[in-house]
Amino acid sequence: MPQNESSLSVTSTSHNSEKSDSNPPKQASVNKDTEHHTNKTHNSLPPTIISHHNYHSMITRAKTGHLKLKAFTTIFEPTTVKSALADPQWLQAMQTEFKALTDNNTWSLVPLPPHKKAIGCKWIFRIKENPDGTINKYKARLVAKGFLQTPGFDFTETFSPVIKPVTIRIILTLAVTYKWPVQQIDINNAFLNGILHEEVYMTQPTGFESSDKSLVCKLHKSLYGLKQAPRAWYERLTQTLLQMGFIASKCDPSLMVLHQQGACTYVLIYVDDILITGSAPHLIQDVIQKLNFKLALKQLGEVDYFLGIEVHKTASGGLILNQSKYIRDLLCKTTMDNCKPIGSPMVNSCRLSRFGTDAMSDPSLYRSTVGALQYATLTRPDISFSVNKVCQFIAHPLESHWKAVKRILRYLKGTVNHGLLLHPSPSSPPFSLRAYSDADWATDQDDRRSTSGSCIYFGSNLVSWGSKKQPLVARSSTEAEYRSMANTTAELLWIQSLL
Repeated sequence: MPQNESSLSVTSTSHNSEKSDSNPPKQASVNKDTEHHTNKTHNSLPPTIISHHNYHSMITRAKTGHLKLKAFTTIFEPTTVKSALADPQWLQAMQTEFKALTDNNTWSLVPLPPHKKAIGCKWIFRIKENPDGTINKYKARLVAKGFLQTPGFDFTETFSPVIKPVTIRIILTLAVTYKWPVQQIDINNAFLNGILHEEVYMTQPTGFESSDKSLVCKLHKSLYGLKQAPRAWYERLTQTLLQMGFIASKCDPSLMVLHQQGACTYVLIYVDDILITGSAPHLIQDVIQKLNFKLALKQLGEVDYFLGIEVHKTASGGLILNQSKYIRDLLCKTTMDNCKPIGSPMVNSCRLSRFGTDAMSDPSLYRSTVGALQYATLTRPDISFSVNKVCQFIAHPLESHWKAVKRILRYLKGTVNHGLLLHPSPSSPPFSLRAYSDADWATDQDDRRSTSGSCIYFGSNLVSWGSKKQPLVARSSTEAEYRSMANTTAELLWIQSLL
């Protein structure tokens, strides 16, 4: 990383919040007079001539040629193997997956040893879409039923780290400032490259059984669904990068750094989605070629869609990160795609409580929606506080809580294309660290705990933010502010260590 001294500053702001109009303006009712139309004979035509042409002044799609479909067909993902085998596109996807498994020597067919059990497997079908909603490819994946595994027998360690969102924003800030290329690669059948150290047996996949159905698959490589599969893949990838001269960051083990020929190269790992950037483009291509020699991969070019985040370049050389497709899909899932937009994610005077209204009839809908909103905060710091509030009632959601969630969705409806802007930092000083912290005091209606808020800037770009309920009751507003500042300082020092 460029050797620049980073200056640190922490600012605590007062907890006076700006008031905003929370209630949407009421629409005035308008009475429209009914227009009466009478049929009149066109004056330019003789009365004895009947014309079959439309001489009405109304402009129609037929006249302008802008014809649109009256019906749209939807391609469904099959839920059974039988229906998938009957569809040529899904059958081809299954055959492609099975061929990749056999070519990789993922298993060998053996009789099941005594005192051993074989876990099951199933086919999962997904349609992978492009950012604009068009179909990218049909994906069939064979997944082991890892929930049938026994701890200590067919798996031990399962933890596998992924890159932190803050790290991604920091590296992208470096890239836009120094005009580095950001290449994206995707590993083909990533989990199949992990080496299994445990003895695991699995039943034969449905639709591709051998003539002897009494045999089972003895797994040699990791498979999707196994509890140790993410860890096995991470170990395989990091060992490959370490052999190439990379060093894992002590602060974020999913960030790999290579210093070579006076240049630096960074590899950001999120399972099988990988970003590579650095000061020397030829070294980036060299890393990709070496990885491709050991692990089959697809080179996707300059990053434009990563982890559900759309990446758009600006004319000034910056990047805009947004999740417009993700948010639109969420609105459709919650049947809020036709809702009326609103100007703020939460009412300024809103005080949610565990008591007061009826319990929500479908708690699972609340939990899944709130979980999806949490992921949307990756590029939307403007909803962090509101999402943090509704997250506190996941265990027993009430109708009032669901009303607050729907208000957030209405706000997202009107700001679906908003996102996070990363632009080149000024040259003097290039990378100063500035942090701001804030806290309210005893605003929780149930336990009187306070809420902390913070945001950290790397140069001129916002790279870290958050809103969190404090674990203890503060005895004064000063104590609440200091608790918030302590947490912000800890995050600030972690970022400095990362740099």
